Parts: sequence; C-alpha cells; structure tokens
Amino acid sequence: MVETAGELMSTDLVTLPESATLTDAARLMRERAIGDVLVTSDEALVGILTDRDIVVRAVADGADLSNERAGTHASRDVVTVGPDDPLKDVVTKVRNHAVRRVPVVDGGKVVGILSMGDLAIERDETSPLADVSAATPNQ
Repeated sequence: MVETAGELMSTDLVTLPESATLTDAARLMRERAIGDVLVTSDEALVGILTDRDIVVRAVADGADLSNERAGTHASRDVVTVGPDDPLKDVVTKVRNHAVRRVPVVDGGKVVGILSMGDLAIERDETSPLADVSAATPNQ
C-alpha cells in the first residue's frame, strides 16, 4: 500500500513561466488534457493556474487572453506537501484547505503533484470519484 506523497505523486509536471499568456496556458491544458499548470519563476513555484481561474478571473471580465499573464491570474496561496508526508496528512490538507491539487515540494523545488482523484483512487478505488478520475478525459 502507498504510504507517502512521493510514492503516489505524478512527476509529469506541466509548468509555465509567470510571463506566459493565458492563451498559452489554455492551449497547453487542452493539448495535455489537464485542468491546471504550475506557474513558476526561475524554476520556483509561484502559483497554480486552473482552467477555472482562466474562466472566472479573466474570461468573465472580458480580458484579452493573449495579453493577460498566467502569473497575474494564478492562485498564489498554494498548499504544498513534501514527498515524505504521509498520505493521511495530505488528505487532511486537501480537506481542510478545500483544494483539488497539491504540488509536492522538496528543497524548494516542485518534484510532483497529487490530485484529489489520485487520492480517491488510492484510498477507495471503488468510489465514484475514483471512477471519474480514472476515466479517459473527454475533450
């Protein structure tokens, strides 16, 4: 059984510099069939940008997505965990902070990411959330 964040995390990280445009971010999300990108500055995590952030913080306000920067619209108060953190602690953080994704940081560098779906699949593979999370993304 998986015990730590490092054992379960995905290391297939998708990052963009904070200077990238929202159009760049949206295209990358579409190409990779994902709902978020990690926003970085000099390889350090500065935030996380989700498809919902783009819609709620930019599109809804009529922003020009080709001129708006990822760093401007990213959530900067990011909840993180370490690779050695027990999964039970990660689940507690996800629950207490109401987040869907948690970057895994080691020595100041992002080394992985965990999603609520990853945790659902690991903890109860028969749950509805695990079923949805394991399904092929629809585009």
